[in-house]
Amino acid sequence: MAKRIEAHGVTAFYSSFKAIDSINMTIEPKSVTALIGPSGCGKSTFLRSINRMHEVLPGARNEGKLLIDGQNVYDNDVDVTAVRRMIGMVFQRPNPFPTMSIYDNVISGLRLNGVRKKSTLDDAVEKALRGANLWNEVKDRLPRPGAGLSGGQQQRLCIARAIAVEPQVLLMDEPCSALDPISTLKIEDLISELKNRFTIVIVTHNMQQAARVSDRTGFFSIDQTGDPGRLIEYDDTSKIFTNPSEKKTEDYITGRFG
Repeated sequence: MAKRIEAHGVTAFYSSFKAIDSINMTIEPKSVTALIGPSGCGKSTFLRSINRMHEVLPGARNEGKLLIDGQNVYDNDVDVTAVRRMIGMVFQRPNPFPTMSIYDNVISGLRLNGVRKKSTLDDAVEKALRGANLWNEVKDRLPRPGAGLSGGQQQRLCIARAIAVEPQVLLMDEPCSALDPISTLKIEDLISELKNRFTIVIVTHNMQQAARVSDRTGFFSIDQTGDPGRLIEYDDTSKIFTNPSEKKTEDYITGRFG
């Protein structure tokens, strides 16, 4: 079941450097939220804070509360592995496991979770690949390496791998930036379908993409070099792109800065 995400004063550090400061936002279940803003404003840092991937980096830490259906994922007694299992992630560049087959790429997470029954794994592979709109293209070559697919197919394979474990939240960090326009359109169509099952948060530098795929948009920015990233405005995507409340948002949307 898709989850509700609430950020309350989320602040992230890289050692002594404050990357984002006091981010407050609520992301509703079964919706697509786009995070936009200039490079270095903290979009990806906030995204990685949702599934506690930020703290993997040496010296990195978070403050504030990040609630998934009311549970703060930063509570001391929270199982970090369980959090990351619940929150799938797709990265900027397709990263299928190069030595694994298409089949083994999809079920890698399930195997880590202890699933061994072949019929269960077979069903999960077909369901995930169908969910990623990739089944018809690869069903006859499942034993072949995932790295042998085209870039767009590899990214959809990574999406299939992420959704095979049935997460409730799906994070996407510029998932189309390395893809051609046709592959990008397929991913965007897929995002629109997947939001019926997942809560999706996507970081993108593509304004048109944010306008096309998201229900709500958060604009992040920094005032000057060395300042932390802040959430300047967060609203329905249609309002952000047609009638933003903040001049800084309007300047970014229209290309006057950033």
